[in-house]
Amino acid sequence: MELRQLRYFVSVVAQGSMGRAALELGVGTSALSQQISRLDG
Repeated sequence: MELRQLRYFVSVVAQGSMGRAALELGVGTSALSQQISRLDG
């Protein structure tokens, strides 16, 4: 688990959507989704 993944997850929760979190973080939604999915495994 990386700190970046946790930061991304917290941003999605705070923003309420993947799209808004991706905009805030300056990443694509697919990249954001991939990083969050890595938290599980």
